[in-house]
Amino acid sequence: MLYLTRKIGESVVINGDIEVTVIEVRGRSVRLGFTFPANASVLRREIFERVQSENRAAADGTSLLDELSSAAGDPLNRRPPE
Repeated sequence: MLYLTRKIGESVVINGDIEVTVIEVRGRSVRLGFTFPANASVLRREIFERVQSENRAAADGTSLLDELSSAAGDPLNRRPPE
């Protein structure tokens, strides 16, 4: 992991086309601004991890709905609970 020190208004550039600027610092909270190409994907880590998990489940042939209906006894009567 790379650690950098930046002041408000200062930036870093990643891969020549992504710029991250420090906008504000309040206590332990930092507000960042991002400039990036329209084709770049930006997700919070928890959302990224959920998407990855759902993609893995879909590749395995299971879905979140299948898992929920199994746990809830399938109120839609698609299949009996396991």
